[in-house]
Amino acid sequence: MSTSIPGTNENPQTTSPNTIGNGASKPSKGGLEGIVAATTALSKVEGTAGRLIYRGYNIHDLATTTSFEEVAHLLWFGHLPSKAELADLKAKLAAERTLPTGVLKVISDLPTTAEPMDVLRTAASAWGASTIKGKPTIEQAIALTAHFPVFLAAFHRLRNGQEPLESRSELGHAANYLYLLSGKQPEQQHVKALDAYLVLLADHGMNASTFTARVVASTESDIVSATVAAVGALKGPLHGGAPSKVLDMLLEIGTTENAENWLRNALSMGQRLMGFGHRVYKTEDPRAEELRALARLADPQEFVLARRVEELALALLEEQKPGRRLNTNVEFYSAVLLSSVGLPGDLFTPTFAVSRAVGWTAHILEQVGNNRLIRPEADYIGLTDEHFVPLDAR
Repeated sequence: MSTSIPGTNENPQTTSPNTIGNGASKPSKGGLEGIVAATTALSKVEGTAGRLIYRGYNIHDLATTTSFEEVAHLLWFGHLPSKAELADLKAKLAAERTLPTGVLKVISDLPTTAEPMDVLRTAASAWGASTIKGKPTIEQAIALTAHFPVFLAAFHRLRNGQEPLESRSELGHAANYLYLLSGKQPEQQHVKALDAYLVLLADHGMNASTFTARVVASTESDIVSATVAAVGALKGPLHGGAPSKVLDMLLEIGTTENAENWLRNALSMGQRLMGFGHRVYKTEDPRAEELRALARLADPQEFVLARRVEELALALLEEQKPGRRLNTNVEFYSAVLLSSVGLPGDLFTPTFAVSRAVGWTAHILEQVGNNRLIRPEADYIGLTDEHFVPLDAR
């Protein structure tokens, strides 16, 4: 099987001294905002229009009509699968849902108080050290994606004094994850909700963790090293670490009657309202729109509070920060949905990684399929003419 992905960069890119990676312009300000650092055929984020596209398909057409495995096939292979192709991919994912003895020992030796994102990073690295060799391949991408929920569920059960479970091959990716966590046959509505969440979070353009993965891949490192680096980036609260804080906010607010006073007090003290605003979207995050509908069905009671908080927060943000366009983002209703399917707050961001593993690995494969070392420049603002004094004279 080819290590490149159909429909990606096929022609070599020429690069001038003022470019980054595969043809980017030189940055003019911090954060690389507005700088094109690569070309991709995987996903497109249209911030002004509020659109997200996976390989030509609008996310609204995929969110509740396709499975996570179908979207994984789309991102990895370049097209939505036939029934036979989907069955083949499901079988390959199921075959990889194992927990090697060495990795189990690594997870078991970690403190039960460890952050699940740290556990995921450590377990993936341990697994890769004994498993992965050579240039990244789609087979490796499938194996890595299959193992993420296994590692997380094993740690979750161990920290609760329970033994890890063996995967069930007849269950899909989302259903098996829920089973491994709880030991119970998951409710169909929970499977449907989590599956849709995994579809919605599978890729999102050149975000911080994806850029990190591509930078590491551009050095010709292995797929696990690149993915583990992405996990480290996603752990940061400015990227993927906020959904549990949304849940904390909703729990603290408690009732719809308390919502306005709580929000006004929070804003008066300069606190950030979690789940609002996005670096790219200048209108509503299209994933938030889909998650809102899913959360309404998943937990109608909690949805009433969340919806009231959302309405008040949007009005207050516009009132106090006019023109900032701080709209609902993907994190807000992610918290409601993930809580409704039984996940504790500290598994919200790791579950984000369970989904994004597909996007990361697809980007890694795209990078190595037409590689150029990503090596940007920095504007030096330090001193240049300091007089050197030998150590004995200082």
